[in-house]
Amino acid sequence: MYIGYLVPDAIDGGVLVGDSVSEKLVRYTDLFFEKHGHRPLAYVYSYGCQQNVSDGEKLKGQLSLIGYEFTDDTEQADLIILNTCAVRENAENTVYGAVGGLKHLKERKPELIIGICGCMAQLEHVAQKIRASYRQVDLVFGTFAYGDLYKMLYDIIYNKKRIFNLSENNTDINESFYQVRDSKIKAFVPIMYGCNNFCTYCIVPYVRGRERSREPQSVIEEVRKLVEDGYKEIMLLGQNVNSYSYGFPELLKSIDSIDGDFRIRFMSSHPKDASKELIDTIIESRHICKHLHLPFQAGSDRVLKAMNRRYTIDDYLKIVDYARSKRQGFSFTTDIIVGFPGESYEEFCQTKSVIKRVGFDNIYSFVYSKRSGTPAAELEDNTDDKTKGRWLRELLLEQRENIMTLFSRFIGKDVRVLVEGRGRQMQLTGKNDENIIVEFDGDESIIGEFVNVRIEKTANWALFGTITKE
Repeated sequence: MYIGYLVPDAIDGGVLVGDSVSEKLVRYTDLFFEKHGHRPLAYVYSYGCQQNVSDGEKLKGQLSLIGYEFTDDTEQADLIILNTCAVRENAENTVYGAVGGLKHLKERKPELIIGICGCMAQLEHVAQKIRASYRQVDLVFGTFAYGDLYKMLYDIIYNKKRIFNLSENNTDINESFYQVRDSKIKAFVPIMYGCNNFCTYCIVPYVRGRERSREPQSVIEEVRKLVEDGYKEIMLLGQNVNSYSYGFPELLKSIDSIDGDFRIRFMSSHPKDASKELIDTIIESRHICKHLHLPFQAGSDRVLKAMNRRYTIDDYLKIVDYARSKRQGFSFTTDIIVGFPGESYEEFCQTKSVIKRVGFDNIYSFVYSKRSGTPAAELEDNTDDKTKGRWLRELLLEQRENIMTLFSRFIGKDVRVLVEGRGRQMQLTGKNDENIIVEFDGDESIIGEFVNVRIEKTANWALFGTITKE
């Protein structure tokens, strides 16, 4: 099975004309078609966060402009690009496993091009390991080299080079990337790149660079076009959207003023920069979901200081209390790290207390993962992984016990749901404003539309109900 994409006519007079490297790659894909009866097929897979997914969509866009089509089967692929994540060690191990599994495929198809890109590929020690131990890989490039894709492919195809591109550019933002989006319903829109926070456990500033913000008008026009094209959910992305250089609440207000039937979400907010103005903007808006993903990471002020998070739990709770004083049902979700180096069980119990105090509709919790090159990797850690695993299970149990009570607030009420696809237990599934999974019966013809669902029962992971008339 392969998936083809058409190149918009508007591109014909723009990106490709006059670029000899691009023209030669187009000629290469034309000749490939004449020989094989189909265009060369690319398999592009993105690991990790929504930002990575968006980057993968831009890679697909570039490839489509020079004549590639796409497959979801590595066996059929002529080009494989793995767009990687470096946040946790398990993510790296998963990629190494996937690349190792491609060795025999490369032996059967010597002309197959295998590439690794993204956050993991930006790390020097990763590039060295791939260079030495994974000879089947032809191309390694980091987060700053997406604009060099054509030149890199040209050198591999025509000059038979093996490319390692870990160049850095902390200032430029390319606004011209054509994007082949994975969904026709939901769209990711980065508003900024990089991070200046340097939390001691986090590798992101080292692989994504310092903060660079897109021009507001460019973002607004992209969202306007997506709404015109029928997209129903726009997710604004940034490592810390609250640090958006031109004012995040102002950007939200401008996007909210766009007419249409759509909703706005964003990821992620840093508590040190989450202002009352941001909360007011959300609550007073027409399109912005009344939900905030606000990572607090740990319940102990001492641990937060060791993490270089630059807020206290009291600061965090003031944000929560302000939002709920303005709107009682305001929804929060969060990220939590369990077992940060030096964290005691008593300090971990403070994290459980915050969960109970806030009442999160969902939590994303992980055992601390050591990342070489970060300050936290040098800290003494006397708690073994088995103990941390037990703490994590305690945390999840605490959340599971809370969630049934929290979700009961929806029983008998109508919620607006964007229908996204087939459900696990019922015919259809989607999410409400609070970003909670909702399942219900209905015809698949309404996928991509908003419906009202009256909630009749809950589980610890979803709400269940029946479609009602508006």
